[in-house]
Amino acid sequence: MAGQEARFLTGSTMGHVVRMTLTGAIGITFVFIVDAANLFWISWLGDPRLVAAIGFAFAIQFLSVSGGVGLMIAATALVSRRMGQGDHSGAREMATATMIITTIIQSIAALLIVLFRWQLLDFAGAEGETRDLAARYLLFTVPSLAMMAFGLVGSATLRAYGDGKRAMFVTLTSGSVSVFVDPLLIIWAGLGLDGAAYALILSRFVLAGRAVYYASYVHDLLARPNFGAIRENLKPFLVIAMPAMIAQVSTPFGGYLLTSVMAQFGDAAVGAWAVVNRLYVMAFGGIFSLGGAIGGILGQNFGAGLFDRVRTTYRDALVFCLVYALIAWGVLAAATPLLITAFGLDAAGADILKSFTRIAAAFQGVMGMVYVTNAAFNTLGKPGRSMVVNWTRDGVLILPIAWWASSVWGATGVVYGQALAGTMIGAIAAIWAWSFVKGFHHGDRADLDLTTRRGYRDLNRYRRR
Repeated sequence: MAGQEARFLTGSTMGHVVRMTLTGAIGITFVFIVDAANLFWISWLGDPRLVAAIGFAFAIQFLSVSGGVGLMIAATALVSRRMGQGDHSGAREMATATMIITTIIQSIAALLIVLFRWQLLDFAGAEGETRDLAARYLLFTVPSLAMMAFGLVGSATLRAYGDGKRAMFVTLTSGSVSVFVDPLLIIWAGLGLDGAAYALILSRFVLAGRAVYYASYVHDLLARPNFGAIRENLKPFLVIAMPAMIAQVSTPFGGYLLTSVMAQFGDAAVGAWAVVNRLYVMAFGGIFSLGGAIGGILGQNFGAGLFDRVRTTYRDALVFCLVYALIAWGVLAAATPLLITAFGLDAAGADILKSFTRIAAAFQGVMGMVYVTNAAFNTLGKPGRSMVVNWTRDGVLILPIAWWASSVWGATGVVYGQALAGTMIGAIAAIWAWSFVKGFHHGDRADLDLTTRRGYRDLNRYRRR
């Protein structure tokens, strides 16, 4: 790797944003399409309790998945920054250390979810056999989250280097396994919900294996595991990873709260809500991938001291977010009747779906700006601000707004409440992050250690000059 150069230091920043985001979007959207197909095959069994069980399990499992995404964001920030500085051996050691640390953290999180799955389901509003089914699904699938996190960090290393194509292939490969295995296990083998769990576990192991293959054997981006390197990189990684992880966990926490509000309207409403969540992540996968996509671009250019490119990258990402969201909204709105039929929703469930595809989805462009601002804050040394932004939305605003909206519009009010809280915070966060990014000037130090309090103070001092 010593002869390789960082890929984002030259060329159009919009070109880099579009290329990295679309390759990421294809990969992540395919995963969510597979997830929606999983729900589709379960719905074919004709038991609304199974669909509701996956909805409850998804709300809980998403907590740990999002924590893994936060760890991935930190890995992208640190590895890409070292690449931008030309420290290729340090980047390799950091990549390996972060993969090992992430796997350990996610294993602990998975253990806690398994041990307290009944209590988590009770709080989410699951009852009776639906609760039992969701608990069984969690018991089977949650332990494999560690392998998923391992694969996500491997994919993040590819993105930090600039190989968006192979990072996309990582998720495409794992998703392809589920496409073929899901109907075989769920329908043909008659395993139902257990079949869906087995297919998910298999896809996560494939994800991890493919990511390691590309990162290690194709690009030589991983160093041999070394305890000393892990200990050396643990603190700088956790300085960014912990607030980034806490920030990312806010989204599923907010979804968990919204599921508890939706549960008062019955299993059919929760089932429709599960469909909405699948469509949400599937249709707006490009926006979700923005954070990972621009993190590497921002990190390399910051590490190289190219602050004009840091600003244009942030600006271009906001523009891309708005355009992508408008296109996705149009597709969703046009496909609404087909989606209602495909998932077999009743009249109440159809109303919930339409409230999302025709109304709430229109605001995703502004809501999605949170992902862009998170990438900027996390990569450029202010991860705590991402935590403030996300938890203000999901921990402070979303529940009271959803309760109020559901008291006015019923179950559809939960969808409207989520959109209202997200739009408010998205707009505020975008302005806040722009004022931060705009403060970097030519001549500022790019080699500052942004993993310590002293580094933050030095950065602020140089920016005031």
